[in-house]
Amino acid sequence: LIESVASGVPRIDWLGQSCPALLVEASGQNGIPNSADTRTNWTLGANLTSGAIDVIGVSGNNITVAVSGSNIGLPAGRITRPSFNVALASGSTYTISFFVKRTGTHTIGSYYAFITGAASGHIAAGFDVSGSFSSGSIYNSAGTTNRIRRVEQWGTDVYRCSETFTMTASGTITHFYFAPVAGVTSENNSAVGTQLGFAAPQIELGAFPTSFIPTTTAAVSRAADSISASGALVSGLIGQTEGTLYAEVDLRNWTASGRILTCSNGTSDERLMIQVGANRTLQAIVTTASADVADISTASGQVNGVYKCALTYASGDFAFYV
Repeated sequence: LIESVASGVPRIDWLGQSCPALLVEASGQNGIPNSADTRTNWTLGANLTSGAIDVIGVSGNNITVAVSGSNIGLPAGRITRPSFNVALASGSTYTISFFVKRTGTHTIGSYYAFITGAASGHIAAGFDVSGSFSSGSIYNSAGTTNRIRRVEQWGTDVYRCSETFTMTASGTITHFYFAPVAGVTSENNSAVGTQLGFAAPQIELGAFPTSFIPTTTAAVSRAADSISASGALVSGLIGQTEGTLYAEVDLRNWTASGRILTCSNGTSDERLMIQVGANRTLQAIVTTASADVADISTASGQVNGVYKCALTYASGDFAFYV
């Protein structure tokens, strides 16, 4: 279940895996109102019916196509959260995310955001949660680029769908829509009787989806997580003579060099690092007594994807796996 916690409380992210991880996130804001319950202040299209559905602890809407002949681009074929404003700045990267729950055999759903301003138009995408995910889009607004879609399974028949994009012009999202659709590249609604549950819509500044920020009538912000440890606690948890640093990171929208994971004594004299180098290759660096004793890079070529990186260290011995 998704559980709300107070600011400053450490959180565990199970990631759908058997091994949990500490969840550490930057500050964020969800600009879509009434995301905690998509039955409140959302308008249901005339060709659809809906019912309440629980999506791992978040109230959502189970949408059923009752009458054919309409699509997500028309009011009768969608559920809508109208009349709000989320400003999108030219050159900035944003991520839209939401949960889908299969309540029948249908597996394809879509979001659709209406944009006004210089980037006037629509941005929308279809998601197939059947396992053979296709990344086709319904509409591709002239005001966006670098569009990346993801599907992550969070539970039995529950999936988080997300799309990241960069604005090429400024605009404002004023309406947000959901609907079951016939295909990932089609704006048509699915056949009569098709059901699909939607919950927890979120739009945030950044190149990847973060944990859900519930909203009611207005946007809500989350403070950055700040976690630190020192002294005996660190000595007991991190291998002093040997060990492994591991990170999984999505670099599809990372355009600069920078560190992914660092373990140090608080200075640059003694440290282990996994980073993206200036030439956009993955690097592992081991520094002691202010000198690099290991500087390992991946094969030539720029990184552009999701990577699992492991830096294994022991006295005088180092290995880097990607």
